[in-house]
Amino acid sequence: MPTSTFIEKFGPAAILLGIFFGFFFQLGSVPLFDLDEGAFSEATREMILSGNYLTTYLNGELRFDKPILIYWFQAASVHLFGLNEFALRLPSALAATLWAGVLYLFTKRFFGIKTAVTATFMMTTALQISIISKAAIADAMLNLFIAASMFGIYLYYVTKEKRYLYGVFVLIGLGALTKGPVAVMIPLAVSFIFFAIKRELGFWLKTVFNPVGILLFVLVAGPWYVLEYLDQGQKFIDGFFFKHNLSRFNTSFEGHSGSLFYYVPVLLIGLLPFTSVLFTSLRNIKTWFGDDMHKFFAVWFLFVFIFFSFSGTKLPHYVIYGYTPLFVIMALNIEKMRSDRLLLLPLTLLFAFLLFLPEIATMIKPLVKDRFAQLVIESAPAEFGTFYRLYFAASLAILLAMMFAPKMRRV
Repeated sequence: MPTSTFIEKFGPAAILLGIFFGFFFQLGSVPLFDLDEGAFSEATREMILSGNYLTTYLNGELRFDKPILIYWFQAASVHLFGLNEFALRLPSALAATLWAGVLYLFTKRFFGIKTAVTATFMMTTALQISIISKAAIADAMLNLFIAASMFGIYLYYVTKEKRYLYGVFVLIGLGALTKGPVAVMIPLAVSFIFFAIKRELGFWLKTVFNPVGILLFVLVAGPWYVLEYLDQGQKFIDGFFFKHNLSRFNTSFEGHSGSLFYYVPVLLIGLLPFTSVLFTSLRNIKTWFGDDMHKFFAVWFLFVFIFFSFSGTKLPHYVIYGYTPLFVIMALNIEKMRSDRLLLLPLTLLFAFLLFLPEIATMIKPLVKDRFAQLVIESAPAEFGTFYRLYFAASLAILLAMMFAPKMRRV
């Protein structure tokens, strides 16, 4: 494994490369391809055309799916860079960059630069993080506010400094403006479980009901919710809170259902190329509950994973709300890998999959029923040129050589 000195010298550069390729590289080169990307982008376009920056519409119909903050950022980006894929996705890429920065600073403070670099590099290059960070949706921004608020909770617990506490309420307020109650529920539930384990629920109650903190939360999130209710009345309550929040947990919303084990394959694929590190971390799961910080991280990840596994509506990006602590846990376990070569196996499989993706897409087309997905598959071969094939073929050859080449003896 690389030495601490090597990581201190080149680690920040590796993170910057991860951010560039993971979040910004060819950000606007691919057309909007996901249904949610289209919905967010069209709602933003209609907001700009109408001049109504309070209520969102999609195809002229009221859209209560998400709160307002992501639309404001997308609209600002469009005003600066024009109506195009780059502008619509830029807020997600910037939010993901800040998310990476928050992860790095927190991890460096408590575990040192080596663990901070490792955790942040994994975050910036993990498959699922790269996907949502290049998508014109609200999830990268929500994850920024969830991660920052959770780190703030732990910092307040350790230091008792009110600036961290007040910052948490502001961040949760911003999260509530980004995606609604989930930004409040996760910090509230995780901190409750953690302090219950610690038998410090009195401290938790004083923290949650801090009057200055509550005032800050209301000042940040309250105005838009109040104005939206005054503008739309009960339609807003029914559409936003009941239909698009409570109903998502109680029922399978818009056909997005799955078994209790739905997030197991999502986790294994989403963390590529670092899935093997996850396996090592799971083998050492007893260490997850060693000290307070490990307990906090374990409760954070496990709560998200279990809660959304029991949710009626299941979407792949829900489990990402618990990825931030997992990257730190994985970074702490990466040196326990029995062989450095195991680190290359998931990446090798991923590159092999991407090399033959055109053929795989053709094979699965008869199994796809959705017409939109069929059209995407039909148009896919035109996007895979000679450069695509050569790049992944060469990369795969290098990875295979690294995996199977005999180790050089030390002199």
